[in-house]
Amino acid sequence: MKPISRRDMLGQASLVGTTLAAGLPLAVAAAEALPGAAIPTAKPKPKVMVTGGHPGDPEYGCGGTIARYADQGHEVVLLYLNRGEWPENPLLEDAQSPRMAEARRACEILKARPAYAGQINGAAIVDAARYEKCHRLLEAEQPAVVFTHWPIDNHADHRAISMLVYEAWLRMGKKFALYYYEVSDGEDTLQFAPTHYVDITGMESRKRQACYAHASQAPDKFYGVQELVTRMRGLESGHHQAKGYIRHARSPEFALPAPISTMVH
Repeated sequence: MKPISRRDMLGQASLVGTTLAAGLPLAVAAAEALPGAAIPTAKPKPKVMVTGGHPGDPEYGCGGTIARYADQGHEVVLLYLNRGEWPENPLLEDAQSPRMAEARRACEILKARPAYAGQINGAAIVDAARYEKCHRLLEAEQPAVVFTHWPIDNHADHRAISMLVYEAWLRMGKKFALYYYEVSDGEDTLQFAPTHYVDITGMESRKRQACYAHASQAPDKFYGVQELVTRMRGLESGHHQAKGYIRHARSPEFALPAPISTMVH
């Protein structure tokens, strides 16, 4: 038998290694083709929910934050207590409702999904039945974090959705993070002292588009007031524009979007 040289041994080892390496993709493909074979999938990011009394409230109060979460790949749901239509007006079919059409457009701009709690504008009810309904809505959505109105806002619809969300949070064992947001500070939201801030610099154009999608709701008047709030919170937190939030003292932790702008000095 002819002796095997060291060069021959190295050549054969290299050939075997190359063959095995070339066969790995085929082996993986074959394994994936087998019935019942598990194919790795990206884990979805936690769901974010923003609740408001009417269409437009989440957009004005949290529009920049909603856009930032959506851009990061989170599913974002905007839950409106009512459709924004007055009780004396006939209730239109969903496809014919101008306020719902505006909400759909705003959500498209922010990459969010609209949902409704089924109450009537200006006639909010907080009772055992509505507590249960809101609980079921949130239980079905399973959000990781919920942003809602400050519970002592001047508008009764704002206070109602805040209380309904709070009861759902208690019933669900406080398992989602709970944050409060402000709208038109000093006009509607009072005594609001943020514990957390989200830098929304660069989101202003998109937030503005979402707010102006609610064309029937005098955006020229209300957007100017809200922009004053974001600039004030920006000065407080060291950004050009920011949103302030109050995290419930017993809320679980949840990551707010990190700063994206150059700090203001």
